[in-house]
Amino acid sequence: MKRFSKKISQFWLIVISSIVLTTFYNYSFWSNVFLVYPFDTQNWYYLVSLYIFFTAITALLFTLVSSKYTTKFFLILIFISSSFAGYFMNAYGVIIDDHMIQNALETNSSETADLLTWKMGGYFLFLGLLPSIIIYKIDIAYKSFKSELFTKLKAIVLFIVLIVVILFSFSKFYTSFFREHKSLRFYTNPTYHIYSVGKYFILKATSITKFEQLGTDAKNISTDKKPKLVIFVVGEAARAANFSLNGYQKQTNPTLALEDIINYPNATSCGTETAISVPCMFSIYGRSDYSDSKGKSTENLIDVLSHAKINLLWRDNNSDSKGVATRITYEDLNNAQDEKLCGDGECFDEILLKDLQTYVDKQTGDTLIVLHQKGSHGPAYYKRYPKEFNKFTPICESNQLEQCTQQQIQNAYDNTILYTDYFLSKTIDFLKSNQNKYQTAMIYSADHGESLGENGVYLHGMPYMLAPDNQTHIGFLQWFGDDFKKKLNSNCLKQNASKDVSHDNLFHSILGIMDIKTSVYDEKLDMFQECRN
Repeated sequence: MKRFSKKISQFWLIVISSIVLTTFYNYSFWSNVFLVYPFDTQNWYYLVSLYIFFTAITALLFTLVSSKYTTKFFLILIFISSSFAGYFMNAYGVIIDDHMIQNALETNSSETADLLTWKMGGYFLFLGLLPSIIIYKIDIAYKSFKSELFTKLKAIVLFIVLIVVILFSFSKFYTSFFREHKSLRFYTNPTYHIYSVGKYFILKATSITKFEQLGTDAKNISTDKKPKLVIFVVGEAARAANFSLNGYQKQTNPTLALEDIINYPNATSCGTETAISVPCMFSIYGRSDYSDSKGKSTENLIDVLSHAKINLLWRDNNSDSKGVATRITYEDLNNAQDEKLCGDGECFDEILLKDLQTYVDKQTGDTLIVLHQKGSHGPAYYKRYPKEFNKFTPICESNQLEQCTQQQIQNAYDNTILYTDYFLSKTIDFLKSNQNKYQTAMIYSADHGESLGENGVYLHGMPYMLAPDNQTHIGFLQWFGDDFKKKLNSNCLKQNASKDVSHDNLFHSILGIMDIKTSVYDEKLDMFQECRN
């Protein structure tokens, strides 16, 4: 490949690269800044200083890692990663933090395919590949090691002095900027996603390696003649606001409305993405105490039930169990073979019920089954349900949400909730058909909510402290068969359903209804405790 004939110094390559990144890769950052500080006669010099400050920070970072053998490699890597980061922030309003990095690394191929768009390809081509080729072809004029080191030190001092001068010259502005508008830094590209990648791998490297058992004293103290059959449905991206059970104007829960449902309108999630929420909702740790390292180094609810000799099965139509079900029977149905329910590399959620009766018929004793839905996973909402559930129209039939109107996106999402309503009713029918042999119950909880374009934000995964209500306020409900209704006061449950509940309650509530005695059970967090007959 022919190189450019004119050479450029390492210093100027870094400065030019930093200017290009600050100018063309930070649409989300500057858009959010201008919402707080409009570009007018009062703010323009502050904003110019912020541009120079941000460019100097970026150049300082690049200079610190620069050398004859690393500069090109590092800059090419940054331009490519920044092109993808810019696309996702601009297209969906998301933030690339360490949780988003974890979610991306733990996703499966079908979910990844849903995110691939021509627009993403354009970002990669013009903002990733093209600059990378230019950088690769440029000849850098390297001096001797001693000269290069001296030049590097001068550049570092220059950038630090520039940063300090700006901070002191506009101290009042930057004091307010950093204290009152901390969230703005989450949109900086590439600095924040570099920080997030580093934070993720540092946390992985320093995470607890010792695995702690939990509830090994667990015993099933049930004296009932009938064994229990409880199905726990883990939903996906189902926000409470779009459930007609919660007052939504569209009838998205027509079948559940006919059932004797205990619905919780004020339920909140542990996280805003599957990689955090799913292990957290099965963990003994509440949201305020939970961390990824704690969750993965400590046994969970499923393990405690296993210690108590409960029959356990996890069926998955999502990415996976996020480590929750690694020690029990696990069935991945993502790529199951079924002409009616599967196609294009994925299946509708009804696949989770296929041949489930065969498993149940083989069991003796109490049984808990977890069904992990595909649910309302975006952005390709239209793929999540069969065509007969295309009730709300027109719909967005693209994974490029920016090509659709707000109404089309909303309608496609509402159809996913309508299909979840149908799936849950089919699950209830399955349990009803087993009532002669089992005490039956269903618990449903979404893992997190979803943004549908409110304030320019789509999908989910925002840092919890910044996440809009729609990403943390979730669908949450239960159904109990006749035998459970004799043990639990329905009126009491319905009266208590208006109270605030969260994923923190699930660990102890499920232990409670399964009649498990263990030292790790906390009746104060058991949402059913005060309603027992």
